Amino acid sequence: MKTTPNDKSVTKFLKSVENDKRRADGQEVLKLFEEVTGMEPRMWGDSIVGFGSYHYTYASGREGDWMLTGFSPRKQSLTLYIMDGFDEYDKLLAKLGKHKLGKSCLYINKLEDVDQDVLKQLIQKSVEHMQKTNP
Repeated sequence: MKTTPNDKSVTKFLKSVENDKRRADGQEVLKLFEEVTGMEPRMWGDSIVGFGSYHYTYASGREGDWMLTGFSPRKQSLTLYIMDGFDEYDKLLAKLGKHKLGKSCLYINKLEDVDQDVLKQLIQKSVEHMQKTNP
């Protein structure tokens, strides 16, 4: 797996984001994640800012470590990683604002498109769930 935690600089990475708006949103989301999680950010691979980690084991026996939550200011959108998925978050998502979903990815075009208080709740609930189910 090439997306592993490393000692690359989160600050340097965010400053290197080409799109001005995406770079500014990345800086704001960094503060938001730090506030909500109380954890230090760490680079995972070359383009993901992650917070915390947990250990997983698949039924096949394959195992590894992954971040509890994180984000990446990608070209197409600001991508937030909500590791437990979205099945339990219908009410929050209905109040969030403009977004798209993947399996564990929340895609936001611009940070001002969403309610940041709702976003904080979503991140917090996800981290709490992951910590409870992956001690």
